Amino acid sequence: MATAPRPRTTTRDPQELGRRLGAWLGRHLPGAEVADVRVPGSNGMSSETLLFDIEHPDTPVRACALRLAADPAAYTVFPTYDMPRQHRVMDLVARHTDLPVPRVRWLEEDPGPLGAPFFVMDRAEGRVPPDVMPYTYEGNWLHGATDAERAELQEESIALLARLHDQFPAKEAEFLLPAGPGSPLRRHVDAQRTYYAWVVRDLPRSPLLERAFDRLEELWPADEGDPVLNWGDARIGNVVYEPAGFRPVAVLDWEMAGCAPREVDLGWTVYLHRFFQDLTVGFGQRGLPDFLRREDLERRYAELTGHTPRDMEFHTLYAALRHGIVMLRIAYRQAHFGEVEVPADPDGLILHHGSLAAMVQGSYW
Repeated sequence: MATAPRPRTTTRDPQELGRRLGAWLGRHLPGAEVADVRVPGSNGMSSETLLFDIEHPDTPVRACALRLAADPAAYTVFPTYDMPRQHRVMDLVARHTDLPVPRVRWLEEDPGPLGAPFFVMDRAEGRVPPDVMPYTYEGNWLHGATDAERAELQEESIALLARLHDQFPAKEAEFLLPAGPGSPLRRHVDAQRTYYAWVVRDLPRSPLLERAFDRLEELWPADEGDPVLNWGDARIGNVVYEPAGFRPVAVLDWEMAGCAPREVDLGWTVYLHRFFQDLTVGFGQRGLPDFLRREDLERRYAELTGHTPRDMEFHTLYAALRHGIVMLRIAYRQAHFGEVEVPADPDGLILHHGSLAAMVQGSYW
């Protein structure tokens, strides 16, 4: 049973990438060899990840992960992939916060060596809550944990977000602001409108997503709040936890980082869990109804930061809308590769169209 559209994620050969990576590394660390090249089971559909080891007596790091800009031939999820930007964000987060962000090592902006820009970072060993099948389903390590263990993971995870927002100097995040007029939140939303226009260019438009944009305007916060560094893809599926425990050892996937109010990140955390939980219930399982509940996350975030989350109906709708645009793009990717046909109603391609419609109507929460 699929829980999300899963088209091919790459047209690249990992072993060929490993060979070319070895040639590139040899120029930076003469005599070094690349070993045990592999693609993680959770390799996504945006930037690609390659895991490998470095064999050299004087290597600064042995266990590595490489983040490579998406292959244009794979019908990319996003229009651009700014690897120097991701590299800079991770480096700054490591400098200014105590979050366990992997140390970034080499940045290669020349697409020649591997066909696209990339960077190399230290690899963290541990466990990641799965997306497919999602951790809300039976049969994975998080679902099989005790209530107390999941409560520990929840506490540690919301603390990551609180510490990021509190510790990172807001001024240092301003380089992430999209160009254009208006407040940081206005620019953030306008950038999503631009992204949506790119997704539906020469393709059927989504009436549901467009109604959601209209509803955002009706719910627009009277006080948007000060901007902070947003992780962007703030969810437990982007955290590596201890191999046999529930504490974070690495915070990953910063390609959606931005400069926006705190609630943009918090709304994403809340909704992305609900996305998986709703799917699980829809397929007849109980899921994890007492885990990552909106009221618990909002309360604990307020306790940790002194900032009471506000306008969360707006921000959870915004998260569901943003996720819907990504889902539509992924579905159109499937159509591009001949894996599905585009239906007469493109809203049916959005996996969570029911919950998104309920949010637009104000009946979800």
